[in-house]
Amino acid sequence: LGWKFYDADDYHPLENKKKMAGGIPLNDEDRIPWLCTLHDILRREDSSRQNAILACSALKKMYRHVLVHGASAVEPEQSGERPPLKILFVHLDGPMDVIASRLEKRRGHFMPPELLKSQFDTLEPPSAPENFITVSLEKPFPEIVLEIESAILQG
Repeated sequence: LGWKFYDADDYHPLENKKKMAGGIPLNDEDRIPWLCTLHDILRREDSSRQNAILACSALKKMYRHVLVHGASAVEPEQSGERPPLKILFVHLDGPMDVIASRLEKRRGHFMPPELLKSQFDTLEPPSAPENFITVSLEKPFPEIVLEIESAILQG
């Protein structure tokens, strides 16, 4: 697509990475500042009319709300005149065993596979009125990419 790509994991503060590396799941207090940083990145790209893809485990509806609205989603006094960002959330859905087998193959990442269950426990799958599609991780990779590209191009 020629869009900029960001991996949200690259923007976790060191404290979050250490916590996860130690097998401790992040809580809302750990995630909100990180999500606000990600919103600011997306806002900057939007302001320069650059489309972007962000790989991010926005597990809860509130987290996705922060990505769309920024700090004003959690601190109303921060609200400004900025319109919400238009984001298509892609919910990559699959059984825990499939995701676990992929995590086991990942090398050099700070989050150990043991934290996967905590992520499933935290997960609030997207629902209306959120702007989202759900794509099965059990499909072949080229089909997953095609489904996402098709949804993006349809607007």
